[in-house]
Amino acid sequence: MSRSAHPAGPRHADVMTEGHYTAPPADLNVLDAKVWARTVTRDENGAVAVGGIEVTRLAEEFGTPAYFLDESDFRARCRAWADAFGRDADVFYAGKAFLSRAVVRWLKEEGLNLDVCSGGELTCALDAGMPAERIAFHGNNKTVEEIERAVTVGVGRIVLDSFQEIARVAHIAQRLGKRQRVQIRVTVGVEAHTHEFIATAHEDQKFGIALAGGQAAEAVRRALTLDGLELIGIHSHIGSQIFDMAGFEVSARRVVQLLAEVRDEHGVELPEIDLGGGLGIAYTSEDDPREPHEIAKALGDIVTRECEAAGLATPRISVEPGRAIVGPTAFTLYEVGTVKPLEGLRTYVSVDGGMSDNIRTALYDAEYSVVLASRTSDAEPMLVRVVGKHCESGDIVVKDAFLPSDLAPGDLIAVPATGAYCRSMASNYNHALRPPVVAVCDGEARVIVRRETEEDLLRLDVG
Repeated sequence: MSRSAHPAGPRHADVMTEGHYTAPPADLNVLDAKVWARTVTRDENGAVAVGGIEVTRLAEEFGTPAYFLDESDFRARCRAWADAFGRDADVFYAGKAFLSRAVVRWLKEEGLNLDVCSGGELTCALDAGMPAERIAFHGNNKTVEEIERAVTVGVGRIVLDSFQEIARVAHIAQRLGKRQRVQIRVTVGVEAHTHEFIATAHEDQKFGIALAGGQAAEAVRRALTLDGLELIGIHSHIGSQIFDMAGFEVSARRVVQLLAEVRDEHGVELPEIDLGGGLGIAYTSEDDPREPHEIAKALGDIVTRECEAAGLATPRISVEPGRAIVGPTAFTLYEVGTVKPLEGLRTYVSVDGGMSDNIRTALYDAEYSVVLASRTSDAEPMLVRVVGKHCESGDIVVKDAFLPSDLAPGDLIAVPATGAYCRSMASNYNHALRPPVVAVCDGEARVIVRRETEEDLLRLDVG
């Protein structure tokens, strides 16, 4: 199906977007497989479909805005990571990307472990049946209550983030009569090529204990001598949305140097090294992420080479993909409400969601793709900015993209690669209701996180 074009904003062959020229795609109806889940297609009616179900039908049943998650794609990505690293390594799904009880069950069934960073995430994991020994507990300021519960249930590892936390976890473990397995998170001075707010391994930031000045070495000394702790390794995380492996190479080299210093001083070879997550995904056609088997080989080669040079046995490697698993598996479906052309600039397309369901564009200057999802169109492309309905000028979902110039109120548009962080960071700004997450698989759709109601909003308001 298509509609005839009507004038709506600039439709130049090449247009200026954020300081550089961008050409519209040759065909706005084509779905780039890099940014969409595996079962997303256009059906014979021209509508986008996932798991064999048209978005028009999904919108009728579940409303908009809504996140639609391809369960088979999620499971396939879990298996790809598990297969790539094999039995001699550990893959921890980073729950902060998106966590629900259904996701925990999928992880358990597909053989992945789980990384949590709050008491709430731990509760979700345990409630859904994830064995405690397959859980890693992160965080730069874990509360006493969170630590007590983690130690009591027997989480597989606690990642220590400060000198105070080393003493705190040791004290709690001793009081509970436990010996807690721990890793020390170190900052290695590597600044990933990413937004400054999500680069986490340079020294001027809140995470970890610096290698510089011998602080990490001192942390190891304390962890090795305190009763209640079993130090199993070193943890390093250099950032997010990373495509270049060079940063991991520098990080691994510096962590292995620390392992060699530990061996020389204490006569102990720590058995594990965790290189964190942060591997990038494709949000637009310009992004070029690596496949899990490429990442596994690259990281394995780096660690093996550095350990051989240092005369160390190669430790067991852990990685923590979150976005790289769930990010591409979901898209957000919106209904167009207002189409507002600004002559010579762009057309503003307002949707029924916005920064309450995807704050990443406002927070990180993130880039996304967008397509007309409810139909196809042969109209000319127009440069658009997709914006939300909130009372903020920065309420932007997609900064610059092309949509057909016959776009009209009531059309459905879809933003891919929203599986990671969008629902996790969703808010009730302007008293918006957070959207549902709907899992789709083999022609069936089911809600795994329901849409909030106005009753939900008022339930906590006891005034």
